[in-house]
Amino acid sequence: MDIDRRNNVTVTGNPQGPVVVLAHGFGCDQNMWRLTVPALVENYRVVLFDYVGSGRSDLSAFSAARYSSLDGYAQDVVDVCEALDLRDAVFVGHSVSAMIGVLAADRAPERIGALVMVAPSPRYIDDEGYRGGFSAQDIDELLESLEANYLGWSAAMAPVIMGNAERPELGEELTNSFCATDPEMARVFARATFLSDSRDDLKKVTVPTLVLECTQDAIAPREVGAYVHRTVPGSTLVTLDATGHCPHLSAPEATNEAITGFLAELR
Repeated sequence: MDIDRRNNVTVTGNPQGPVVVLAHGFGCDQNMWRLTVPALVENYRVVLFDYVGSGRSDLSAFSAARYSSLDGYAQDVVDVCEALDLRDAVFVGHSVSAMIGVLAADRAPERIGALVMVAPSPRYIDDEGYRGGFSAQDIDELLESLEANYLGWSAAMAPVIMGNAERPELGEELTNSFCATDPEMARVFARATFLSDSRDDLKKVTVPTLVLECTQDAIAPREVGAYVHRTVPGSTLVTLDATGHCPHLSAPEATNEAITGFLAELR
């Protein structure tokens, strides 16, 4: 299979530099990294891609059976890394992609040498001794609303996820991104995302890890960032001066500074 075509793989930047893989979150695509790429291309080889079912991926490759869990998306990451023969890449994952990166690093440790988790959450549903930010009923209602009227759900939820109400153009961009995703494929990805529990997987991380959280995030509250940092051995936690769940769009300067600082320490 042509993985480059299947996952709409884009490679840019310094061909001699260390490799950085940028992975988008639910309802998004690689274009969401457009404000981060310019901060990396001089010194790094930058790889972007779309998960099957998102962006300009080959939608004919979508399988509900494969993508009904995060393992299927992690296999996309491994496939891309193998197709490009990447070694010790730094995987930068936004939102659910942070956990997908954890799974991929465990599955193919020779391919991924470090992780950057941007607004991560290993579990969205509250549990005993753990605050994910949502009750089980909250998530059931969210998924029921999404499955009943995906476009309406997108228009209502995207601005909440993005935050920054004083900058409505950001919410509009995320709404448009959600609405451009095939509704049936989005439903499968949403269930895989919001019903996931990757807490035990965090304990398996053995590579240098940067955790980026925002001061206010409706999807991943700061208790979650603290939990991820506490659970991933030797990780670094940075609280960005940013609000919302997409700091690479709402606060790109702060986000890029944190990422490039971490990358510089690895070199």
